[in-house]
Parts: sequence; structure tokens; C-alpha cells
Amino acid sequence: MRKSYYALFLFILIGQLTSSQKEKKQTIFTYLNELAYPEFSGSILLAQKDSILFEKAYGYASLEYDVKNQVNTLFNTASITKTMTAVAALQLVDKGLLDLEVPVGNYLPNYPNRTVRDSVTAYQLLTHTSGLNNFLVDESQNIGKLDLVDIKDYLPFFATKPLLFSPGSKYAYSGSGYMVLGLLIEKLSGLSYHQYLDKHVFEKAGMENTLAIPLDSIVKNKASGYTSYFGESDKLSKNDTFLEMANPAGFYYSNAKDLLKFFDALKNYRLISEPLTKTMMSPLVKGYYTNYGFGLSVDKRWNQTIVGHTGGWYGIQCELMHFEDDEITVIILSNVDTAEGEGMNKVSNSIKNVLANKPINN
Repeated sequence: MRKSYYALFLFILIGQLTSSQKEKKQTIFTYLNELAYPEFSGSILLAQKDSILFEKAYGYASLEYDVKNQVNTLFNTASITKTMTAVAALQLVDKGLLDLEVPVGNYLPNYPNRTVRDSVTAYQLLTHTSGLNNFLVDESQNIGKLDLVDIKDYLPFFATKPLLFSPGSKYAYSGSGYMVLGLLIEKLSGLSYHQYLDKHVFEKAGMENTLAIPLDSIVKNKASGYTSYFGESDKLSKNDTFLEMANPAGFYYSNAKDLLKFFDALKNYRLISEPLTKTMMSPLVKGYYTNYGFGLSVDKRWNQTIVGHTGGWYGIQCELMHFEDDEITVIILSNVDTAEGEGMNKVSNSIKNVLANKPINN
């Protein structure tokens, strides 16, 4: 008799959970269907397991030519690219070519900073604990529209700078660290960084629309970026004066479906081994607001763990996030930056509030 009561209770509980999840999803769909430009410009996709639940585009790929965004429009992914770089580096670990715990000088004996050669490890580069600076921010005014294509072209902006702290002692988000990971990928694979990702990441994941192109490239169905200087200006400006080619720290172009393919391939162990994937998605270090794994944030501030990465630059705001309990993946790509709490960030927090069933708690 007790077993029968337990079975009935479990049946009712599962039914309530299923109903609750349906209500949550419907709440999100209603919100996203009511969302409109200029509140948001870009593309939003929600998927559960292998099925797309929602997909919609908003606003304009070209404001000056009145061209609307489409669901397959290419957007700049900014620092979501770091997750791709992390996957590439971890593939080399799986192959036995890269040891996460030895100094990078073992692989890059000519790297122009002795302290980095002798004391920084790939583990620290992946987790932003290397002490290298964030050249994208520190040198943003000097980079401008220089002809920056290969990783070596960026070295003058950070390679000889002193470390911010002793490697492994602190967390400091570092684009420079991911550039060094790119050098490791090139040295150990014998391919250029872009060639390696094309062959070993994008091809394996079935990503046919992910490209390394400059911001000002003329490419069919590519969204132009528009900056409000993160809410400081009432007028939008084109962002094509701020950076050039995609690099290991950021700025590949992609669309929402390709990013979904990427994360599906990752979480289903088709890109790196299961043990290494699970480590990648674990809270290895404490970041500014969330925990950080290998190229992924691991956010435990909610009622369920959210794994993913954000991206932001002038005219670019985006996020890839996976809700582990609900097995829901959300991709938000925007070609307009906004003030904090608006645009992409507002959409992201609205979805988190519903799925995690509570407001954010820092």
C-alpha cells in the first residue's frame, strides 16, 4: 500500500513539474513575441535537448538601408569565441599534445616574456588566472583599424607587459591569455588558428555559417553593428572602426543555429572527451560574479546552474547559456549595444528570472 501511495505521489509531482515547465516556457514565449525594436535588435533562439522551441529575429541588420534581421543573419559573437578557443585547446589535451599544468615555455620557447614562459600554464590561461592583462580593453584606443590578421600581429599590445599578479593567485578576465592559447593551438597543431577551428571544431559540429571576417566586411546577410557606447550616447554609430579579424579572444561571426550546433556537439561529447567536457563545465575558479570553468562561466546564483558565455563590444552584445536542469539552451545575439539592464541584458535576465524562478541574487 505504501508503495502505491509513493507511486501516486511521484506521478502527481512529475505532472506538476511538467505543467510548471510548460507555464514557464509559455511565459517566455509571450514575452519574446511582444518584444520589438528598438527595445531589442538581433536574433533569439531557445532549444530544449535537440528541438528548437523558439526562434525569432528583431530590428535591423542595416539601419541605413532598412534591411531587417533574419533568424539566419550573421552576428558578431565577441567573447563567445573564447569558448571555441577553449574547445580547440582541450582537443589538444585529449590528443596528449598539451599538458595543462606545465609552463607554456615548454611549447613556446621563443615567447617574448620570460615570466610567462616560465610560470604561466594553459590551465591558468583557460581560467583567466594567468595574470596577463586584457589588451582588448587596455589597448582599445590604439588598435583602431590596424591590419591585424594573424595572432602574432597582436603581440606588441601585450606580450612584453608585466603580469598583473602572480600566476594562479587571482582571477582577472584576460583576452591576452586567450591569444596565447591561440599560439599554443598553432604550434601544436601545425595549422593556423583559423584553419584549426574550421577543421576540428566547426566542421565536426556541422557549423557551416561561422566565419572569421573583419567587422567591415561586405558579406551577404551579415548584421552591421551599431553602438550607443553602452548607453552613453542617444545616437547610434557604426562600430566598424574598432576591431579587425576574428581572433582567439573573440569576434567570430555566426548565427544562432550554428551556435546551437556548437553547444549541442560540446555537451554531447562530440568535440572533446566526456571527462574533459565535464571539467570544462565545472566551477574551477571564482570569477567576478560567477564561477568560471575552461572558457565557460558556471553561474550558480540561480535555482539551477547556468553554463555559458557572454560577449560584448561596441555594437555587439550576445549570450549563450544552458540551463542544466531544464536542458534548455538560449542564444541571444544583438547588433546594438545598450546601457546596463537594457537590450540583450534585459532579455537575458528576463529569461533567467522565469526559468530559474527567482530574481538574480548576487
